[in-house]
Amino acid sequence: MFHLMKTPRRFALLLLTLISFLPLVAQAQVNATLVSEGQSIRAGEPFTVGLRFQHDPHWHTYWLNPGTGLATEIEWTLPEGFTASPIQWPAPHIIKDRAGIITGNGYEGDALLPITITPPADLKSGTTITLKAQVDWLMCEEICMPGDAQLSITLPVSDDAPEINGDLGQRLRAVVDTLPVALESWNTTASRSAKTITLHVAPNADATHFPQNLRFYADDNLVAYELPQIVNANDDGSFTLKMPVSPESPDDTTELNGVLTSENGWLADGSQRGLRIDVPFSDALANSVPNTGQADGRSFAGILSLAFLGGLILNLMPCVFPVLGIKILGFVNQSGSDRRKVAMHGIAFTVGVLISFWALASALLLLRAGGAQLGWGFQLQSPVFVYGMAAFLLLFALNLSGVFEVGLSATGAGTKLQSREGFTGSFFTGFLATLVATPCSAPFLATALPAALSLPTAQALLIFTFIAIGLSTPYLLLSFFPAAVKILPRPGEWMETFKQFMAFPLYATVGWLLWVLAGQTADQYTALRQIAFALVMISMAGWVYGRFAQAFGKPTRQLVGRIVAFGLLIGGLWLGWPTEPADKISNPSNQNLPQVVWEEWSTEAVDKLRAEDRIIYVDFTARWCATCQTNKGLVFSSPEVLQYFADHNIAALRADWTKKDAKIAAELAKYNRSAVPFNVIWMPGQSEPIILPELLTAGTVLDALQK
Repeated sequence: MFHLMKTPRRFALLLLTLISFLPLVAQAQVNATLVSEGQSIRAGEPFTVGLRFQHDPHWHTYWLNPGTGLATEIEWTLPEGFTASPIQWPAPHIIKDRAGIITGNGYEGDALLPITITPPADLKSGTTITLKAQVDWLMCEEICMPGDAQLSITLPVSDDAPEINGDLGQRLRAVVDTLPVALESWNTTASRSAKTITLHVAPNADATHFPQNLRFYADDNLVAYELPQIVNANDDGSFTLKMPVSPESPDDTTELNGVLTSENGWLADGSQRGLRIDVPFSDALANSVPNTGQADGRSFAGILSLAFLGGLILNLMPCVFPVLGIKILGFVNQSGSDRRKVAMHGIAFTVGVLISFWALASALLLLRAGGAQLGWGFQLQSPVFVYGMAAFLLLFALNLSGVFEVGLSATGAGTKLQSREGFTGSFFTGFLATLVATPCSAPFLATALPAALSLPTAQALLIFTFIAIGLSTPYLLLSFFPAAVKILPRPGEWMETFKQFMAFPLYATVGWLLWVLAGQTADQYTALRQIAFALVMISMAGWVYGRFAQAFGKPTRQLVGRIVAFGLLIGGLWLGWPTEPADKISNPSNQNLPQVVWEEWSTEAVDKLRAEDRIIYVDFTARWCATCQTNKGLVFSSPEVLQYFADHNIAALRADWTKKDAKIAAELAKYNRSAVPFNVIWMPGQSEPIILPELLTAGTVLDALQK
């Protein structure tokens, strides 16, 4: 569960869970039961019980490392002498939302999770035993709901060998037989750099079976579960996977643990979908794909073809969609112009794409040559770049919405597009198309990009050039064959409506960049709030400029409007300017400060600490509670609070209500509360605690403690 608050997406999921739970729980979307492999059990002989989840269509539950969500948990109530193993997790599947975005790891359909039960050796034949379990899970489709059930299963005890329990017993045995395990037929090695984990899987003998569609699932939060993994099939039958390190991963992890899946299995008969990976990291950095360092003519021509096709298909990717409308408006405006001028606009756009691709490719190759582990879209790993893009696209969208005008030649879509100044707009639109394209990886680029990063510089730049040409080809063809533009509607009032409509994909892109940026900062929730306010200020700068500083009205009004707009723009940029990424934060002033160590709350813990005359701070909280997270960020980031807690030996207890807990609910009810946050301070010698307000600051807590 500690993974749950690691990204804004996970926080949003749990918040939506709470909001949507009450009106939507009409019936269970996942049916849970216990099934047994055998029809009976024998004394002292371990047997298998399966937790069966029957999911409604499109619903899913979660694996050991859920990604976004919560792993299934089971708590047993067993007869005396019985023991139960943890859940033995089958190989998971990728969970995606309807937009195709990876949201987690889990199971769908009819799933079985095996557990091994070991009975005592003195169990008497002819008796029956009942196993009981409390099961808690999270089930999701477009919305998520927590699920729980009290389950039980009764089995007879016999001296005879247990018979298989029909089809379900056969299925459960098959699941156990195909649980992820290490195989002698495959060798694995792994290495890690700051940003990338490289896993190499090689057959022990000449390869006769070639696994397909490989995907690694980390047991912990080491690998970024939602990001693409680059898989390279090598000539010797081995495979190399490059996987991005999660921003929340610890720096001191020494080995890679998880499951590597193959959709056609790891054995020649197609079985064993999951290969168990438990391998220490080698000392060498993995910054290259096995390669001869030079591609032969035929293979390099194939790579260039894939690069061109990948760039061409990039035009169909959602990340490029915000630019399509701008170019459509440009082509409509070009109707009636002479062919030479129209062709020059197409060339200017293509040059913009080429130069921006070359600039990105050169930076990427230089940084990788210096040992940095970077990939396609690496500039989006910079919080400053992401923030700048978000602010720029927001102003761009406001311009399209008609909030202000800056001369539409700047966007390549305005009335000056047919003039010489419009060529700058076409060039700039090509530059913008490249920037918004890099978050996407179209088909064929998965092969072309890794090859580009492993070949000599000249060949690598040529591959990026072909990607750029592929991206710009549709626009270049329309520019050289303007007759094709005739299929578009003639210029008219519809263009203003279409222009304003095309602002909304840009707003959506700004929202996505905001989510990315929040995950790159130290305090995600505080950063999200601060950056949102900053973007409001930037929006207001655009409105002030359009309302008071445009080319109408008195000169004094225009001057004041421009000054105020500029001030708001600078203030907004300053307010939202991102801090260093979470893995690079260095705050020397706080490095030597004590940290609050939270212990689990219970009434017994409170009684024990009160008997020791300790001051006790109790935080009733939940991970889905936005106010709780804000309080924590405001209070326990304060050096004064941290120092006061240390100086006075204050005990900190956390009552985590993320999941249902009858004891916490009962304690809240004592104070006529039914929700969190709820914070109290127990002072020595006092019979009742000090109750703090729902919204906290460092000053509020310090005042209560000092009084």
